Amino acid sequence: MSARQSSTLLRKTLSRAEVLGFFAQLPRCLIGIEACAGSHHWARELIKLGHDARLMAAQFVTPYRKSGKNDANDAEAICEAVGRPHMRFVPVKSEEAQAVLAVHRARALAVSERTALAWISSAP
Repeated sequence: MSARQSSTLLRKTLSRAEVLGFFAQLPRCLIGIEACAGSHHWARELIKLGHDARLMAAQFVTPYRKSGKNDANDAEAICEAVGRPHMRFVPVKSEEAQAVLAVHRARALAVSERTALAWISSAP
């Protein structure tokens, strides 16, 4: 089997509490994760364990999904996508960067709500 070919070695469902313990037992490996707010936390934790965690935008994973959207099909698509040589990855954000983004989002929400209230109160 060449370096680019692979086969499924393990299919395992993990609860959130079991994830770090499971990956702590594995030798260093490449781990693909679909990017979202929580995935940055998991990527940081997996990198601390010595793994190569890479985040991918959902729009780049979707073409690799073979059938309906569920956790198993998503995991298979992520596994296929992470091994592609020209895949674009999302940089893992630090806790500080995520905190700054949360402040900006909260401010944007407050501004939009204030604008909506001003618009409602000025309506005839």
